[in-house]
Parts: sequence; C-alpha cells; structure tokens
Amino acid sequence: MKNLFLLFFIFFSTLSFSQEEDFQTNDSLKVDTKYLEDQLYLTITYNTLSNQPNMVTDSGFSYGISAGFIKDLPLNTKRNFAFGIGLGYGFDSFNHGLKVMENNNQTSFEIDNTLMSNKFVVHNIELPLELRWRNSTPTKYAFWRIYAGVKLTYNFSNNFTYVSNNDSFEFNNISSFKKFQTGLMLSAGYDAFNLHFYYGLTPLFKDSFIGNDSIDTKILKFGLTFYIL
Repeated sequence: MKNLFLLFFIFFSTLSFSQEEDFQTNDSLKVDTKYLEDQLYLTITYNTLSNQPNMVTDSGFSYGISAGFIKDLPLNTKRNFAFGIGLGYGFDSFNHGLKVMENNNQTSFEIDNTLMSNKFVVHNIELPLELRWRNSTPTKYAFWRIYAGVKLTYNFSNNFTYVSNNDSFEFNNISSFKKFQTGLMLSAGYDAFNLHFYYGLTPLFKDSFIGNDSIDTKILKFGLTFYIL
C-alpha cells in the first residue's frame, strides 16, 4: 500500500508539472479568459473514528483513497470564486476495536479489544459540493486555493472481518450500516499539494446500541488532495 501511495504521488506531481509547462509554452499564443480549474482530484487520507463507545480503541493503520471529477462553475468575471459539484469513488479501510456481527439481518456489537485482527472496508459513491476561492489568473497556474463544502456519499459495499482464536469471521453489507452519509470537508494549499480535512456528520450505524449506550461512531480524515486540469 505504501508503494501505491508513492505511485499516486509521483503520477500526480508529474502531471501537474507537465501541465504547467504546457500552459507556460502556450501563454504567448493564446489566453483563455474562460478557463476552469481543478476538475480532477485525488485524495489520500489517514482515517480515524470519533465518538466511539467507551473502552473501544482504534488499532493499526487506517487509510482512505478517493478520486473523481468536479465541475468548476465560476461565480465572477475574475473566475477566482467558483462553485464545484462532482462525482467520484471513495475507498476506506479501518482497523478498529468494535466487534461487529450480523445474524438474520440483525446487527450486534460487542467490545472486544483482544481480537487478533478487526477491520472493515467500505466502497462509496461520492458527491462533493464546494465553494472555491483561489488567486489564479488566465496565465497563472500555480496558485493558492481554499475549497470548503460538504460531501454526500452512498455506500454500495461494506465488509467487516475479525479474527478471534485463529478463526476468521466475515460479514458483508450489514443491515445497520447507513448507506447515505454526509460530512464537512476543507482543502487548502498551493499548486498541486493541498491539505485535506473531512469531518463526518452522520453516524456510521443506525439505531445501534451496546447495552443502553448508543453507538454514534463517525469518521475523521486528514490527508492530501491533488488537483489537475
């Protein structure tokens, strides 16, 4: 997985550099006053879970990768303010301490920090909505940006696995997992490299309890977003 991250990093860095070189070559030929910015994105994040039940801890490394297209819709003649609406795919993998089981479409939860392995992975369709500020111009292709907004997601696949006493257990598409989720996001930076933050507003599970305590687990992400085109 580290090699995959490195490959993505090199690929997008090379694309960004090549794009800037091409634009600089063409500057003297033509200036596009109706330019658009940052319509392809790749985000790589470190993931963690917040609002976990008492005595539940994260364990191991959790990460996420998402990529997609965002239509850039400038809101003024300078085109430095814009609205963005997009469509993408997101993959997230979590190592965690909450034991999740499914039987006859009924999900149950236990706190068991002795499990040898305990993880879940999700595959989502993403719909990012952004308000965008940048100090770009028709001939300036390395610029500062601050993009803030919300991300709507639809989960089309989730998989929970754990290993206990050398026995493996697996549950797919559990009934209590919320298919539709929302979160706040912020990306800010310069040129190709931008810090990214995501705060989930929707609990992962619906109507779920351990004893009398509700489970309100949410997702936090910290990472980098790369933009091109």
